[in-house]
Amino acid sequence: MNLNTALIPFIGVDIGGSHITAAYIDSSTYHVIPDSLKRERVASEAAASIIFDSWVEALSPLIAELPVDQVKIGVAMPGPFDYKNGIALFKNVKKYDSLYGLDVGEILSDKLNIPRESIIFINDAEAFLIGEMVAGAAADVGRAIGITLGTGLGSASNCSGKVVDVNRAALPFLEQHAEEYISTRWLLTRYKELTGKEVKNVEDLLNSATPALKNQIFDEFATNLASFLNDFIADENPEVLVIGGNIARTWDHFMPQLQQKIVNKNVMIRQTEMWEDAALVGAACIWINQQ
Repeated sequence: MNLNTALIPFIGVDIGGSHITAAYIDSSTYHVIPDSLKRERVASEAAASIIFDSWVEALSPLIAELPVDQVKIGVAMPGPFDYKNGIALFKNVKKYDSLYGLDVGEILSDKLNIPRESIIFINDAEAFLIGEMVAGAAADVGRAIGITLGTGLGSASNCSGKVVDVNRAALPFLEQHAEEYISTRWLLTRYKELTGKEVKNVEDLLNSATPALKNQIFDEFATNLASFLNDFIADENPEVLVIGGNIARTWDHFMPQLQQKIVNKNVMIRQTEMWEDAALVGAACIWINQQ
């Protein structure tokens, strides 16, 4: 590992529903420093102590390489979370519920033996869009929105001048909320409705479904997504929409239909260029922008 290329190597962290990823981010290039990436699986429905142990396992090797006074960690965290104060607000969301009410920043600083002020938090959808705007698919524009399609539905926008989480997943949509129709959960549920069979993930769905069934499911998904995005685009008026998350890896199955159904043809729709690196870079940018 070579840290010499970095002006200051900040640590970017992405906490997902089943993993933690962390890496050094070069503040001169806005990229992950090669060979620094650490990833650990996390049992997000386990006791708090088990969750923290996994996080510490991923972060400790990175911290060990730096003087304590140079450790600066930016953490991309899903909601609900009090980002300013570092307090977990997860409740009945089937991930990290055991952390509810805990001061995550203080506990991490104690376990890692670093100052509390060395750790800052940001919404994961915000981090994704920041990463894509500084070094990815939206680096060439001034106005962008981003969504992450996976276990949940993340959404962020900078069209008011600053990247913010807009949490459009919680908006009323059809008979429930948007996330119920635009996520991995919907794809797996729809497959079961049509076949009576269960699959564990989208990859299994693609391997199991007939071509006709895949077309039907992804056509319906594209219709839902287009309806959601048409409102999002109308409200924000972006130049570019960036789509990330695991479902973005099935791009060819839904993108042609989606393009047809998007009303504003002036908006460029782009697949993420950075994938998981986007949130890592975006989280570290909180520190980088303070230089």
